[in-house]
Amino acid sequence: MTGFGAFVRAAHARGELVVQPRMGMGTPDAMRAGLAATRAADATTVGTLTLDSYTRVGDLDAAAEALRSGIALNGYPLVTYPESTTRRVLAGIAGDDFPVQVRHGSATPLHIFGALTRAGLDATEGGPVSYCLPYGRIPLDQSVSNWARCCDEFARQRAPGREPHLETFGGCMLGQLCPPSQLVAISVLEALFFRQHGIRSISLSYAQQTHPEQDREAVRALRRLHTELLADTDCHIVIYAYMGVYPTTAEGARALLGRAAELAVDTGAERLIVKTAAEAHHIPTVADNVAALEHAAAVARAAPRPVPALEDRADSVTYAEARALVEAVMNCGPDVGSALFRAFKRGYLDIPYCLHPDNMGRSRSYIDDTGRLRWADTGMLPLGNTVKAGAVRAVSSTELLTALSYVQRTYDALAFPESAGPTPLSGPRGT
Repeated sequence: MTGFGAFVRAAHARGELVVQPRMGMGTPDAMRAGLAATRAADATTVGTLTLDSYTRVGDLDAAAEALRSGIALNGYPLVTYPESTTRRVLAGIAGDDFPVQVRHGSATPLHIFGALTRAGLDATEGGPVSYCLPYGRIPLDQSVSNWARCCDEFARQRAPGREPHLETFGGCMLGQLCPPSQLVAISVLEALFFRQHGIRSISLSYAQQTHPEQDREAVRALRRLHTELLADTDCHIVIYAYMGVYPTTAEGARALLGRAAELAVDTGAERLIVKTAAEAHHIPTVADNVAALEHAAAVARAAPRPVPALEDRADSVTYAEARALVEAVMNCGPDVGSALFRAFKRGYLDIPYCLHPDNMGRSRSYIDDTGRLRWADTGMLPLGNTVKAGAVRAVSSTELLTALSYVQRTYDALAFPESAGPTPLSGPRGT
């Protein structure tokens, strides 16, 4: 078997963590150079074609005009370039030993799926919830319908020895301040949606949050739910380095990325999507990305191999909450897409601080004194047996703004100890 999922699985069997950049350039030459540099990095890597914002929202006329006018795009306009152009970008670089994934962010992605398959690619990511609620105002039921059609058509690209691969973005909702149990639940639910529509090679995502031990608990919960609910699929877990406000110092940024690499190794995750030391200052260059890939790979190689822990077999708080959320949605009906829509309407899923019209908006979260993400208000979430009664608390605008910069301040304090605040670096090792 070849393809994206098979490559990651084989690397993991050899004890290697696959690392991947977020990388998209507007011109074919620059995109090809970025892929070549990623492949040549001192790490086990896969490539990325991240698409531009015009393509993401379906404004292909604007993408075409930008190319005609020489206006720089913030990603690769896959749909606008001829198929032959993209094939030239990939020729001699992409292959079974270096698969390439398309990343886009679209709730209306049919044009993207068509273009990537015509170009010979078979891996992408997203989901009906995770590429709808944070990024736009398209109704959730339309996103569900769009993604159902895309998955159905993508599954038909299956061929002997090759499986199309989809990564759920559900473990990254809004990037920050969403308690881990809901990230885990949405990642699993989107994977169930993919499976229902014929996808058999899937990756489950989780974004690094504010507390290392809570993150470990979340990834173990994700693994356990995969075993319980998705055992008939070829699944792996992908960790995202922290997606919120990034440290401004090189030392802080490298430490945070190192923590993400340690999280991946410690929990047995197979792939890591990196961020660079330049995130707080400018759009990362190819060199910035290569440096991040190599740093993450070096930390992963040096990290002790995980030892199965008793807590992996116990019901952690994160697992119990995530399981309750998944079961509540599954009880909304046999069709996963329709159940997701009903769950948001009923408040069984509710993303804190998300302003999308189809999000009830009653749940709230906060960071406690230890650095853990907690529920401040569960709204209508079905968590009565897992969240302490009376746990509702107000979250002021000042507290919210402070929480948004919590990770940045904490890790920058490693470079400037005199400014140190709470430091959630507890755990078996530091970076």
